[in-house]
Amino acid sequence: MSVPSASGGGIKPQVTTRSIMADATQLDVLAIFSHPDDAELTVAGTLLKLKALGYRTGIADMTRGEMGTRGTPDIRAKEALDAARVMNLDARVNLALPDGHLALNEESKLAVARILRKHQPKLVFTSHWDDPHPDHAATAHIVREAARLATMRRYDKDYGTNPIKMPAVAHAVYSRLVVPSFIVDVSDFAEKKMEAIRAYASQFYLADSKEPETRIAQKGFLRQIVDRARYYGSLIGAEDGEPFYVREALNVDDPMALLTRPMNIYS
Repeated sequence: MSVPSASGGGIKPQVTTRSIMADATQLDVLAIFSHPDDAELTVAGTLLKLKALGYRTGIADMTRGEMGTRGTPDIRAKEALDAARVMNLDARVNLALPDGHLALNEESKLAVARILRKHQPKLVFTSHWDDPHPDHAATAHIVREAARLATMRRYDKDYGTNPIKMPAVAHAVYSRLVVPSFIVDVSDFAEKKMEAIRAYASQFYLADSKEPETRIAQKGFLRQIVDRARYYGSLIGAEDGEPFYVREALNVDDPMALLTRPMNIYS
């Protein structure tokens, strides 16, 4: 079987995008994660903070979460819209790629490259490749390669979108083995973050639920999310923090402004 091509020849994969809310033409920040609720669980506080600072923010969910043990794709789509409203996002789309089968292939790279060209973000958040969920690990690699491909003039040239400048890519840290490059103080947005997470009622603990139990539906899971934010906040002398890893060396304009911010010398 021939491999689909996005360079002008060969069979092109079908790319479906589902917009679940009015989407802006251009964004400053786009979070690209595997499933509805992944972005909320990892970067909602940072997205809320950036929105408060005046930036245009959005989320692209790679899949509809159809392989999930609890809920349905339609329920999760409604929950994603509710969470988007809590975070006051400017755009939320779903790429409708196959849940449980995300892979670094032409279909996935093309879908992400097109959404990047459409929204032209300067900054992209995504998962880290050191993640036990295969979809999360795959998404990290897909986003990195698609971001590079989106800058190439001849890539997907017949689709009608223009190449973009390479966005910065920051990976949300979840594994204890990954040392964060930086931690964002999200103390002022911790409650709103949890409100966005709780919008996914089908996925989390409900005392009278008849759905099968999953790890994230255990009674103490949301408390773990709160505790993680408190832990990372403690590393920077704040109440709540969200950690990120950047593979590239960070370009610091004013080292005094950076290094005189509050820190925890025991971190």
